[in-house]
Amino acid sequence: MVEPVLPSFRSRPQGGGIPPIDQRAVFTAIVYVLTSECAWRYLPPTFGVSPATAHRRFSVWTASGVWRRLHRVVLDETGARGELDWSSVTADAASVRAKKGGPLTGPNPADRGKAGSELHVLTDTQGLPVVVGVSAANVNDVQALRPLILGIPAVRSRRGPRRRRPDKVRADKAYHSAGYLAWLRERHITPRIARPGVESSERLGRRCWKIERSISWLFGYRRLTVRYGRKGSLFLAFLGLAAVMACYKKLVKVATRDTVLARGRTVRRGDSPRINPGVSGMGDWCGGPALWGRNGTGNRNRSNR
Repeated sequence: MVEPVLPSFRSRPQGGGIPPIDQRAVFTAIVYVLTSECAWRYLPPTFGVSPATAHRRFSVWTASGVWRRLHRVVLDETGARGELDWSSVTADAASVRAKKGGPLTGPNPADRGKAGSELHVLTDTQGLPVVVGVSAANVNDVQALRPLILGIPAVRSRRGPRRRRPDKVRADKAYHSAGYLAWLRERHITPRIARPGVESSERLGRRCWKIERSISWLFGYRRLTVRYGRKGSLFLAFLGLAAVMACYKKLVKVATRDTVLARGRTVRRGDSPRINPGVSGMGDWCGGPALWGRNGTGNRNRSNR
């Protein structure tokens, strides 16, 4: 899934120069930085990639929109299997501290006015992140609702054309606004947003617990817990890659379940696919689609024999 969306390497017309680094090794190093909160300069040499090369390639891929396209590919594969629930989407946000400031940062009212960034997430009914965004910590949550809705990509469906419009939008009281409610109704989307002074806060957890779980999934990638870099685009890229990984894990579980059922076996409740971790924990998932190449190693069906 990853290899087709990466920019192709172009050799120098005059020849010579340093041979290109394996893109799979670079991608594995980037995922390691995302999951381990490792600083670029402390990247282990076992990946075969220097810290400068990994950071430079990460910046180039970010500028070319690789993570957005990769997220779209994973969502298309998930939607083609009928695993995206468009009956409703849920919006929520969480703030993180920005150590060095920079773009997309502002005084966080929940952190004694220290510099921070806000992570905005829009998920489907099951909690899969469909759209993610970053803003300053002092931006109201409701201001991110319109960009999140407009940012929903046209995703493949099991039957029929691509779809990008949900039936309902759910959110807490921070997203209540008469103007935005009217805007949603104009787009034929039913708002299910809690009204201040009307709905009780004790009842919000019946619907919003799934997006809280999704945000905890994203914060499981430790690079997102604290923003260390100054460039907001790179922090957004890490958030997009974390959303890709969350959707990919769901896709692998579905593919593994379908593979087991096709073989006539019984899937017990609570079973999960086995992982053969590689250097960075990005090993092949047995029975599921490979995130890199055909089966994660570039060889056909070697891991499934």
